[in-house]
Amino acid sequence: MKNFDLNDINEYISKKGIKVEDNLNNEEDNYNVEEFDTAKTRILKYVLYKKRTENEIRVKFSSMYNEELLDDVIENLKELNYINDSLYIERAINEFTSLKNLSIKELKYKLISKGIRANELEDFILEHYEELDEYEKKSAFNIIQKKKNTLDEISLKNYLIKKGYREESIKEAL
Repeated sequence: MKNFDLNDINEYISKKGIKVEDNLNNEEDNYNVEEFDTAKTRILKYVLYKKRTENEIRVKFSSMYNEELLDDVIENLKELNYINDSLYIERAINEFTSLKNLSIKELKYKLISKGIRANELEDFILEHYEELDEYEKKSAFNIIQKKKNTLDEISLKNYLIKKGYREESIKEAL
């Protein structure tokens, strides 16, 4: 048995000349199936190119599509798990921790700037606090090793404090 997608159904309807109400599920929608499909395809390409947060998608496409259509497409893509901010947090933190030397505070700022909700981020950090704490100490140590020839100890401490490192991480790294 063949599985039909939306394009197959639309093509069949247009060939047969069948008149169908173009609204998706209810009379209140201000867009038709083709608009939904086009928006979904465009947003999906954007998400598949690089994982994005819900907020990044809203910012990018808010001027192109009406809010109702955008909400419905985003909800649909969330249901299909193409948009998942919790998964985005986990992947981003794993990427940052493997490639960069950052404090926990810097990690937070980077993710909040992407539109991640602060409470969702705090929950993740609390769940993974031990490993993030260890990462921060290691990052502080790496920075100290890099800059110890050019900066004295006080300047190093001040530099790390400005970067958001906690006092205990700095002390242990020194």
